[in-house]
Order: sequence, then C-alpha cells, then structure tokens
Amino acid sequence: MVVRSQAAPPTPWSKALAEPQIDESAYVHSFSNIIGDVRVGPEVLVAPGTSIRADEGSPFSIGESTNIQDGVVIHGLEKGRVVGDDQQKYSVWIGEDTCITHMALIHGPCYIGNHCFIGFRSTVFNARVGNDCIVMMHALIQDVEIPQGKYIPSGTVITNQQQADRLPDVQESDRQFAHHVVEINEALRAGYQCATDASCITQVRNEVHGTQANGNGNGAKANQQTRSAQSNKQGPRSRSNQQQEGTKLKQEAIDQVRWLLQEGYQIGTEHADERRFRRNSWQGCAPIKDQQENKVIADLEACLAEHEGEYVRLIGIDPKARRRVLETTIQTPQDKPSQNRSYRAGNDARQQQAGRNQGNQNYQSGQVSSQTLNSSTTEQVRSLLAQRYHIGVEHADERRFRRNSWQNGAPIQSQRVNDAISELEACLAEYHNEYVRLIGIDPKAKRRVLETLIQEPSQNGASGSNKGSRQGSSQSNANRSQQQSQQLKKEIDQQVRSLLSQGYSIGVEHANKRRFRLNSWQNGGLLEGNANQVLSELKARLAQHSNEYVRLVGIDTKAKRRVVETLIQQPDQEASSNQQSQGSSSSQSSNRSSNNSNSQQRSKQHNGGKASSSLDQNTVEQVRSLLQQGYKIGTEHANKRRFSLNSWQNCAPIESTREGEVLSALEDCLAEHQGEYVRLVGIDPKAKRRVLETTIQHPA
Repeated sequence: MVVRSQAAPPTPWSKALAEPQIDESAYVHSFSNIIGDVRVGPEVLVAPGTSIRADEGSPFSIGESTNIQDGVVIHGLEKGRVVGDDQQKYSVWIGEDTCITHMALIHGPCYIGNHCFIGFRSTVFNARVGNDCIVMMHALIQDVEIPQGKYIPSGTVITNQQQADRLPDVQESDRQFAHHVVEINEALRAGYQCATDASCITQVRNEVHGTQANGNGNGAKANQQTRSAQSNKQGPRSRSNQQQEGTKLKQEAIDQVRWLLQEGYQIGTEHADERRFRRNSWQGCAPIKDQQENKVIADLEACLAEHEGEYVRLIGIDPKARRRVLETTIQTPQDKPSQNRSYRAGNDARQQQAGRNQGNQNYQSGQVSSQTLNSSTTEQVRSLLAQRYHIGVEHADERRFRRNSWQNGAPIQSQRVNDAISELEACLAEYHNEYVRLIGIDPKAKRRVLETLIQEPSQNGASGSNKGSRQGSSQSNANRSQQQSQQLKKEIDQQVRSLLSQGYSIGVEHANKRRFRLNSWQNGGLLEGNANQVLSELKARLAQHSNEYVRLVGIDTKAKRRVVETLIQQPDQEASSNQQSQGSSSSQSSNRSSNNSNSQQRSKQHNGGKASSSLDQNTVEQVRSLLQQGYKIGTEHANKRRFSLNSWQNCAPIESTREGEVLSALEDCLAEHQGEYVRLVGIDPKAKRRVLETTIQHPA
C-alpha cells in the first residue's frame, strides 16, 4: 500500500523541501497525509484520515510504538519550538507508547511525553504534557505545562499553570486502560502489515487450520489448562507442604489480606512477565472465591508458585461498588522463597495479633522513627494514611516557587507510616536546596485534600535541628507557639507574594463567631499596592478584627473567580498562645501529658464532671482538625449485620461547633451504642459532601 507523503512546499521560512522519514516497521495508511520533515519512529501506527503537516512549523517527531488514530490533525506554528528528549528543537514532539486518539488536534509548539493518552476531540496547543498523563475527551490544554502523571477529566479547560498544578494524579486503572489501547493498536499495526504480505497471510491461515485440527482455538488457553491440570495433580498435600516448609507470601501481604477480608472485600490476583509488566498489561490468575483466611492464603501461594519468575500483584475488590480498593505487588522475578516467614494459622495468629496490638500502642503513642520530619508533619502523614488517603510530594526551586509552578517528586507508594516517612525523608534529602510540600490525595474523588509546605531552601540544618528538638525536650510551649506563629506569618507572606506574582488580586473577609458558623462572611475590600504594602495593610486588618475570623482571598480579576481562600486568623489564637506561654519548661513528654489532662478537663466540664475515657487521642485530634477547618461533625452506628451490608444509621445530630460539646456528644453516642460499630463523619457544609469517614468503635 503506497503511503501518501510529500516534501514540504517552498516558503519564505522553509526552502529545504524536507521529506518525511518513516521507519520501515511503522504502518502509515494510504488515506493519511504526511507532509514535510516528519520523523516517524519504529512500530508506529498512523490510521486513515490523519493529517500531519510540517509545512509551517517543523520538524515533527513521533516516538516508537505510538499510534495516531483516525482524523487526528498535527500542525505547528512557524515560530515557537520545544526541546525533545534528544535535546533537539521541534515544533511537535510526541513520545513513545502514546495514544493520540480519534479527531484530536495537536498544534505546535507542543511536547507530549511517553506513555500518554490524548482523548477524542481534545486539543493541545502551545503546551507541554509530561510523561504518563491521561487527557480524556473534549479537553483543552493551552499555554501550560502539565506535570508528570496527571489526569485531565473530560471537558476540562486548562489555560493557566495553577489549574495544571492542581490536577489529580492518574490512577492505576486509568494507566492500565491507556496501555491496553497501546497494545490493541500495536496488534492492529502488525495486522495491517501482515495483510499486505502474502507469505504472512499464508502463515496465519496455516496457524488457524492447525489450531482447529487440535480442537482448541486458543493455544494459550491449552497451556493454561495444562498448568492447571498439573497443579490439580499436586492436590492439597502440595499446598500444606508449602505452608510447612515456608511461604513466599510476606507478612505485610498477609496483613493486607486479613484487612481486606475483615472489611468484606474480595481478593484477586494478577501476573505479568517482564514485557507485560513494562507495558502494565496484567493477566488474571484463577479467581479466589473463598472468604476464609487460610484458604485465601493457600490460593495466593499457589498463584505465586505457578507464576514463579513473574510479577504477581494482590487485588482488593469492593463487590458492591465494583471497583478496586487495593493493588500491590507481592512478588517480583527476583524474589526467592523465604524460610523464616512461614504462615501457620495456630500459634502464629496469636503472635501476629500481639504484634498488631504492640503496633497499635506505638501508633497511639506516636513512636515513629523520623530523623528529619518534625512532629507536626509526622502527625499529618499518620492522619492521612489512617483515612486511606495517598501521600505525594512536590518540589520547586526559587523561580518555580515564585511562579507557584511545582514539580512532582518521587511517588510514595507505601501505606505504612514508617515506610512513608522514610520515603519523605529521602525526598527532603534529594531536594534539600528546594521548597518541598506534602500532598494528601483522595484516590476515590481524585482530588487533593492537603497541601502543606514542609521544607524551605534555608532549612539546611533541618535534620540536626529536629534531632536537637527531640533530644533537648526542655523546649517550652511558648517557644513552640512562637515558632508556629512565625511559620504561619511566613506562609502567609509567601502566599501573598505568590498570588501577586501571578497577577491575582488580594482581598480579605472577616466574620464573628455567629457569622462564621453560618458561613456568612463580610467583605473587607481589596488590598492594593506592591507586596510590602499589601502585607502591611493585611496586618492592619488583622489588628482591626482581632476578635474575629479573618480569611485571605485570592481573586482572578479576568475570570472573575476566586482561586484561593485561606483562614489566617481565629478569635482564640491569641488566647491559646498566651496560655501556652505561661511558664512551661518541662519536657515534651510532660507537655503531652499536660495537653491530655487539659483535654480531659475540658471534656469533664462538658460531661457533668465525668472525665472522658472512651475517645482515644487520635479521634480527639481528628475532631479538633475538622472543627478548625470549619467542617461539621456527625456520627453513624451499625450492628454487625448492618455493618456487613454497609447500611449505617445516624446517631443524634451534633449541631455544636465547640470542641468540648462535640466530644461529649460523641461519647454519648459511643455509650448508647455499645456493642456496635460507630464511625465519625466529617461534613463540608458548603459543598454538602463528606470529607472523612473513620470507624472509632468496634464491637468487643
């Protein structure tokens, strides 16, 4: 089949008459047009009806195993270039294993990285899309840089960098879908090429006749059945021997299985060889239908043994919502059987339970080994992981920080507190001369729940200072409060300067306690001038409304919308600061006990003199955090039957926003529903949605 390609026409800006360079292994349909200096890499598929014109902006580069689907238009402006991965300048660069799907428009200057997916009728112009990004249908990306691994929902319009930086991360299911599309088009390319080769067609026909003669239409299926038959011959005796001699299943995987089964989830497994693992194209193992822990463990070990030398991952499935709740790799080709990690359902179960109890004690007492992170960041990490959120980090040098253009750090995959903190510390060490912020991500809603700065370039001796703060535990509460106040002022200063540098306007709003509860803020007007003038005026407004809530508002005057709302003052901040500064030179442990006694005293005052003992410190901290963010508190309860059906009932509503009264109402709910499950619910009254659901009581 003849490819319709031609040289670029002579123009004032291009007289080279450059022609397309198409690799022999690529397939370009004759109903597509390729004009000018277009470099098509190996195993590329260019489908019918595409128009790739490097007659104005040039050159174009299309990477290996990429597919350009029907109706795609690729063009470029005369001026404007991007730097490709080979450090050369291009009008359009498209990386490897990328899908440009039906009717998409790619207009240079434009860079699209490796393993990306550009959905139907989406437009990318004068933009840079990082590796592993997924752009869904009818989206517009213009004049921005999309960080690596971001997900752009259908219909989204991204025209400024702040929008790009706030995009959610790609989930594993999305990534798997994109790689599946690549593989489908790779098969289509091979098929189209085979259709034009008589010898290839003859071979295919012979293969078809051969499989029919064998009575099996799928050779892979026959091999699978053979392996299954061999496995069945081994019988239960083989599995019991594996358990007695030592298992490949690590203790962490066993704990994950136990947790999934306790939550009512189903267990599945998938495997992949080296090639499929690189393409993220997994194959399902035999389904696991049992819900008994011992049988599930045995089935998992049988899967590991059957696919030794391959990657195997554990899948947690919510059968009601029909979605995955967990994907974690439990075997790699390099793994060897462990002789000291055997699983026995008798004595080991009691040992594991004792280990979990000890782990819970360490968790509640805050015993986390952190060498560089302060206690506040450690608590935030613990809280995020307890709520099943994911952890991420972003970093920025001075220039990017001023532009509020952050870059993604290495992903943090672990859901264990100690491991996550170790990865965070490694990230801080790697970017020790840059700003680093911690990101909390809700994987279900694909949104961010937390962004907080945890390192600045000036903190060169962060490790030593934090060690000193732990070793010299005689630091007073007054000094700690003063440091927090200075940190808050510094963050406000940075936020104001960042907003002004992006061309946004600054405003303030204030509310007394009644208006704050009703979310009825009063406008304090815009703050005009340069950064120093705005900060000076902001300080005056804080003093003017010292007994009220005050929040900072960033406003995009062109789009007539708000880009940020940050609470920067509360009525009780000054009082709490004075209380903390009243002479306390005891150690950190005594400070914690003092804080606990104060919390118990507050609860005692609101419980008719009866001290609180039913709420743990973690729950109290969660309640305090929710109230500080303006959220409402609710509770739900369920007996064991309702819990298994996920059918919760509401406790009495909690109308108060005072911490003591809320804690008292929580304790009343726990006491009223002893012997049942009780969970704490955080509610955003503005968006009318839940921000937190966490179980705080289990039946004995």
